Amino acid sequence: MKAGFYQFRPLFGKANQNCQKIISALENVDADLIVLPELALSGYYFKDKSESLKYSEDPQNSKHLDSLANLANKNNLHLVVGFAEKQGEQCYNSAALIGPNGIEHIYRKVHLFNEEKFCFDPGDTPFIVNNIKGVKIGMMICFDWVFPEVTRVLALQGAQIICQPSNLVLTFCQQTMLARCIENKVFAITANRYGTDKRPQGSLKFTGMSQVVAPGGKLLHRAASQRDALFVTDINPKDADNKMITEHNGVLSDRRPEFYSLLNNL
Repeated sequence: MKAGFYQFRPLFGKANQNCQKIISALENVDADLIVLPELALSGYYFKDKSESLKYSEDPQNSKHLDSLANLANKNNLHLVVGFAEKQGEQCYNSAALIGPNGIEHIYRKVHLFNEEKFCFDPGDTPFIVNNIKGVKIGMMICFDWVFPEVTRVLALQGAQIICQPSNLVLTFCQQTMLARCIENKVFAITANRYGTDKRPQGSLKFTGMSQVVAPGGKLLHRAASQRDALFVTDINPKDADNKMITEHNGVLSDRRPEFYSLLNNL
């Protein structure tokens, strides 16, 4: 599988420009799977719920998502793209898996970061695995990385590649995802944005450094911090099916769930 990311700087509130930038960057890409940043269409730093709703997209009636679906169809690829999803008066920080035939799945961010709690409704979709071209794909968004349960639940369902649209501002996510790939023996593609959002309520600087990590925590590539980056590499998803960490230890088979019951009781 040819998989990778497109790192760029979404302009706040400029969905037309952001969408066109994505299409221009990927117009001639030779890939099976490309991961894009969190909230790639709208930009990130909303001041409140009314503003996030203003710039949100109804996936059933979105010219921007339709345009990305057309791109996926033209290039026979799959995209994972972050967007603000409108459902009535609800607004979710979501990621869409888009293939040649349109939207295949939408995941709504479960773990909201900091001021996101004032702008989005908590995600209500379970962590599931989707099959694309025979490859098992799981999705998480940005701050989900803090919770090892997310990657583990996806790995237990057979995920071979974890796609992580992100708008990272903390400095240690990228390194932590190497650990997640050791713990679960999966690939992870983190697509982060860069630049600074300067808004009336303050400013946020994003860290860039999008990356692809292989099972066992091997860093295959990490982008620079503050520039556009399109990266695609050949990976063998079946490498993620080998869960052995030593000759006698499997990261999933050696689990002892009977000793983890506290996780279900708190």
